[in-house]
Amino acid sequence: MVKQISLDAWQIQHLTDLLKKGSEIVAKTNKPIVLYRQTLEEEEESYEEIVCTLVKDYVIEQLVTSGGVLVPSFHQQFVFTVSEFPQELLRKSRDRFLQVIDFLEAQIN
Repeated sequence: MVKQISLDAWQIQHLTDLLKKGSEIVAKTNKPIVLYRQTLEEEEESYEEIVCTLVKDYVIEQLVTSGGVLVPSFHQQFVFTVSEFPQELLRKSRDRFLQVIDFLEAQIN
């Protein structure tokens, strides 16, 4: 159990560091980094998805409905600091957490 807690703490710190580096890149390029998109529901040509974006110092998670004849609309928006987000993401999904680490490592390193 102690080893697992240490691994989780290391992974959280590692993702925090990657997010900080990514945030610096966003500040320089003025282009947000899309960390992930998750389609929740699809119906004909419209869909509902979660879009998670890294901007300067923050991670924004939005629930978006768009496609077909629908005008894109935002139903929910959560804003996390770079240091808050890793723990929140790990609580929601370990797989998604690891995917974000892999993605940022490939983008930043």
